[in-house]
Amino acid sequence: MLTLIVNEEIRLKPLALSDARVIFQTIDTQRNYLRRWLPFIDHTRHVHDTENFINAIYATPPDIRERVFCIYYKQNFAGLIGLKSIDQTNKKSEIGYWLSESFQKKGIITLSVKTLIDYAFQQLNLNRIQIKCAVGNHESKQIPQRLGFAFEGIEREGELLSDNLFTDLEVYSILKKDLG
Repeated sequence: MLTLIVNEEIRLKPLALSDARVIFQTIDTQRNYLRRWLPFIDHTRHVHDTENFINAIYATPPDIRERVFCIYYKQNFAGLIGLKSIDQTNKKSEIGYWLSESFQKKGIITLSVKTLIDYAFQQLNLNRIQIKCAVGNHESKQIPQRLGFAFEGIEREGELLSDNLFTDLEVYSILKKDLG
């Protein structure tokens, strides 16, 4: 995978084992902020947990491997974004993302998702991308809404969050043909 250039300030760098420390430090210093919508936060207790996550991705066969990128804003680590649950047979995937609190409200995720959609449709020849957002996560659902995704419905109790609470997910999708 190549680094994806979003604009002059934002780069999407392919995830590498050498990124484990900065990812873990970001999670560790922002646990209360991140854990509200990200269930893996409570299970990420040591840098080796992040290393195990990265190693698991690269242990997966290349044709179904998640494409995960570190988001860098002005050369500072800002978060992660990636294509997960890649289904080559049906040419579809889901985008997941999270952003450090200090980088919010700068358009970073919207621009990064747009770049990842272009990569998925043009380089990976996918046809459908979906984004799922927890009901109540208004900031996250604005991303697919801004980018012209269609709202498809609610996946009831689709994700188990921290504190053993299920949340409903809003499901949005965009098709290659939607972009003309």
